[in-house]
Amino acid sequence: MQLAEKMSRLGTETAFEVLQRAEFLRSTGKSIINLGIGQPDFKSPDHVVEAAVKALRDGHHGYTPAPGIPALREAVAADILKWRNVQVDPEHVLVVPGGKVTMFFAILMFGEPGAEILYPNPGFPIYESAINFTGAKAVPIPLLEELDFSFSAKGALELMTEKTRLVIVNSPANPTGGAVPKSEMDEFIRGLADFPEAAIMSDEIYSRICYGDQDHVSLLSYPEIRDRLILLDGWSKTYAMTGWRLGYSVWPASLIEHATRLAINCHSCVNAAAQHAAIAALEGPQDSVDHMVRTFDERREIIVRGLNDLPGLSCRDPGGAFYVFPNITECGQSAREIQNHWLEDLGVATVAGTSFGSYGEGYIRFSYAASTEEIEEALERIGNSLG
Repeated sequence: MQLAEKMSRLGTETAFEVLQRAEFLRSTGKSIINLGIGQPDFKSPDHVVEAAVKALRDGHHGYTPAPGIPALREAVAADILKWRNVQVDPEHVLVVPGGKVTMFFAILMFGEPGAEILYPNPGFPIYESAINFTGAKAVPIPLLEELDFSFSAKGALELMTEKTRLVIVNSPANPTGGAVPKSEMDEFIRGLADFPEAAIMSDEIYSRICYGDQDHVSLLSYPEIRDRLILLDGWSKTYAMTGWRLGYSVWPASLIEHATRLAINCHSCVNAAAQHAAIAALEGPQDSVDHMVRTFDERREIIVRGLNDLPGLSCRDPGGAFYVFPNITECGQSAREIQNHWLEDLGVATVAGTSFGSYGEGYIRFSYAASTEEIEEALERIGNSLG
């Protein structure tokens, strides 16, 4: 069989490869602490589960409208108003099976040979993979440690050309936990006025997971770009619903029909019962979210302090999400070598920074979506190996 050439340009998400290897090692009897996978270690809220069960018992077994059931799209719009203080038209909301669908749709819309798409690096690996798949040129926006892994508005704008079709922004970010301050975002938005044909996709999947005085800055709050802004968000991280495969996007009027057509061609619609659960998550009690974020905050302090106490490692304090991205250059090995050594020899699963782009060399990602006991044991194992 002869595959299309573009298949050779499709990458992967290394975190799942690490998870597979970690599970294999665990099956052989090895003690494994998994700080590699990026999913909350909490159960989905009980009332959300019950809403899904009730939906199934009530007979919600069939197809739904491709963009999502109207009640859910209205609930999303109300939630955006509540947390972002921005009004959106429910008709511009598209419910999709996971956050990746939104980024894939946006990149497919604008990516083709001759086009340029800017994306954060180190960043979520599917950005670069999908851009390359379309044949567009993937232009990395460096996220630098000295800026706490925020991007430089000036630096990002200098990368834009008349060929730039789409700019991807992710704050708070995977894999670094970096969050873009409002002053930097303001400067970036002002500069976008010089590139009126470029669309923007704002990945805000970690919008509810911020720490300290770091407030989430939503690009929806900038009316001057609303006519070319695509918002990505969902339930996976905020409500510990990764396996439910639920995301949503908000599209400008000029793009929502195209996005809906892609949905019809791709997946028809999202699981009916899961959509009812999603309504319960948005409209129900938020105490589980508050508890989860407080717990992440406590773990963040433990892992940052612990990593900075280890010889050869230094770690910035993340503004959001549940990742840290320590500098490991003084350890004298590449990120992939460190990842493999810690997993195979120490039983600690992490993900090499290079899995998130070329600017990730010299770093490694820890997810602190694990218990305090596991985090402390992992730090002890690593510390003992460093001497």
